[in-house]
Amino acid sequence: MRKKIVAGNWKMNLNYAEGVSLFSEIVNMVRDEKKGDQQAIICAPFIHLNSLAQLGGSIVSIGAQNCYQKESGAYTGEISAKMIKSVGCGYVIIGHSERRQYFAESDELLAEKTVIALQNELTPIFCIGETLDERNDGSYFKVLKSQLQKGVFGLDSNDFSKIVIAYEPVWAIGTGLTATSEQAQEVHAFIRKEIDAKYGTEIAENTTILYGGSCNPKNAAELFAQKDIDGGLIGGASLKSRDFVDIVKTFNS
Repeated sequence: MRKKIVAGNWKMNLNYAEGVSLFSEIVNMVRDEKKGDQQAIICAPFIHLNSLAQLGGSIVSIGAQNCYQKESGAYTGEISAKMIKSVGCGYVIIGHSERRQYFAESDELLAEKTVIALQNELTPIFCIGETLDERNDGSYFKVLKSQLQKGVFGLDSNDFSKIVIAYEPVWAIGTGLTATSEQAQEVHAFIRKEIDAKYGTEIAENTTILYGGSCNPKNAAELFAQKDIDGGLIGGASLKSRDFVDIVKTFNS
């Protein structure tokens, strides 16, 4: 059975005290209110990771929002996967649309980051998604297929089985727009079909695919009810403990 995941992405928000306070609220609420086997994750800025892991990493898993593609060396200002792992993280977001857009991260670079994350026993949450222009001109399936092929389809089946895919339509991130449940399901089914063609049915059926794009407590249930949507990568709603935990509770059994 595929793992159900709700992963919060705080992006570049919250100072140290604010992050600790919010995470403490989330941990207590998840402990008290989560009824199923879904996994809650918070992907926080680097300054928070060590403290959050100590505060409640056994209840809410911790992830980083990025890592560097080399193991170590003279790369001033960068953070390695090994460093991230050493403070208690289990996950790392790779290829978020904001990294692709603002920092010109290519599929080839993201493939390197994925490999180094796996080598350090981190689970990559690998993001793919199309822009509004690509959605409107009908090229989005081609774009998504290319991002998969160049970013993660170079992995062998054993390594690929360890990653999580997140579909995040770029046009629905921070805009208030959200893909309809039908639009999201169509793409998730396409992604699973591509994984099946590359790695076989067993791996495809066991790959967790998250939806990311203005997911909130009001639309989470409809989105997560779709056959191929296994949870969410949550942006703004993860900065409010009540909203984030309500999304986590969507999977309560």
